[in-house]
Amino acid sequence: MHSAKLAGNKISQSTQLFLDIAEIKNDIVILKDGTLRSVLMASSINFALKSEEEQEALVSSYVTFLNYLNFPIQIIIQSRKLDIENYIKRIESAERELTNELLKKVIVNYKVYIKELVEGGDIMTKHFYIVVPYSAIEDKKRGFFSRVGTVFSPAKVVKLKQNRFEKYSHELNQRVEHVTMNISSLGITVVKLDTQSLIELYYNVYNPAIAKNQKLVDLSKLRIEG
Repeated sequence: MHSAKLAGNKISQSTQLFLDIAEIKNDIVILKDGTLRSVLMASSINFALKSEEEQEALVSSYVTFLNYLNFPIQIIIQSRKLDIENYIKRIESAERELTNELLKKVIVNYKVYIKELVEGGDIMTKHFYIVVPYSAIEDKKRGFFSRVGTVFSPAKVVKLKQNRFEKYSHELNQRVEHVTMNISSLGITVVKLDTQSLIELYYNVYNPAIAKNQKLVDLSKLRIEG
């Protein structure tokens, strides 16, 4: 299997030393300490618009969801300034296709209005993520010295022994299925991020200024190694 490194050629090796991520492959993030992560993108619920009974039911379901977990999870809320670049491009494309001058004037005014609204209001979008971890040291069936050895050289163990990586990823995927199944009772839909989506996510997180003006290339165009 091929694995794609998170950092491209434009990111220096010295910068990579400060990242916790060793690599991303098979839709899984491998950290330098040998632990694995899956990232789920979750839908949102407008809690304030629910009735009192619905709010109580949601809280009860959330408590039940947490009580059924026997492993930690991380819930992350990411706020970003609303990017309307693609939306504006679609408006401009529609504008060019119009032959009615009155409609053209309307759509031009609308485009100006949208730009001023977003720029002046500093409108933010929110994305919700659930990070599901798995650590090799959690495998209680392994011997003490074997687990200690994994802690001191975790990245090499995961990277060099494919069968062990497959075993750990299987355990991680079971956790993901558990979270997905139980959180659905809240009316929340979750989607597991694939390798390309994970790389784009971390690229945007670690390079916010660059990512705004320089989009990440397709995964197939990134430097890869076996």
